[in-house]
Amino acid sequence: MEPAWIAPSILSADFARLGAEVDAVLEAGADVVHFDVMDNHYVPNLTIGPMVCEALRKHGVKAPIDVHLMVSPVDRIVPDFAAAGATYISFHPEATAHIDRTIALIREHGCRPGLVFNPATPLDYLDYTLEYLDLVLIMSVNPGFGGQQFIPTTLRKLSEARRRIEASGRSVRLEVDGGIKASNIRAVAQAGADTFVAGSAIFGSADYGRTIREMRQQISSAA
Repeated sequence: MEPAWIAPSILSADFARLGAEVDAVLEAGADVVHFDVMDNHYVPNLTIGPMVCEALRKHGVKAPIDVHLMVSPVDRIVPDFAAAGATYISFHPEATAHIDRTIALIREHGCRPGLVFNPATPLDYLDYTLEYLDLVLIMSVNPGFGGQQFIPTTLRKLSEARRRIEASGRSVRLEVDGGIKASNIRAVAQAGADTFVAGSAIFGSADYGRTIREMRQQISSAA
């Protein structure tokens, strides 16, 4: 299994001082910067685009940027995020006409492809895609809004995704996003996740470093 990564979602950051917020969570021990990209079409909200990603790279952010596309269509925006400095680009299978083509497009533009599964989306899509992926993202809330409560059936789904990844023999990150906090991250790690997206739990806390340390302690205790 891959080393545990904490990935704060900037959706919950103070956008008036975004560069400083990202610097602060990285200095506090975060590993990855998570982008929640919503288009007010595939999901009912409108958030950020490639210009924000590019601005953070120009600001000096060196950490991996993990772009979660909640948009439809997908293919049009992939090259823009790749050019803006994305590391991972993940998308929802329901949001594209040709899943295999979109995965290849992400790879062709120098990024690592990921596939995202909503709470009620079956993992069957992995039957013919896992060998081409670098990341599987399991949503533990329905996409479109921050601050939602974790859906418990996610644990069963994570365990099945972990089983598939182990059987493939490939190095594929298993990410979880939605309602993650120090009080439930241990159970999520036990289910097989190695990459943990947390928005309000980190950015809404008084001490980013303390919160991230608490999360890491919980993950370690799950081993």
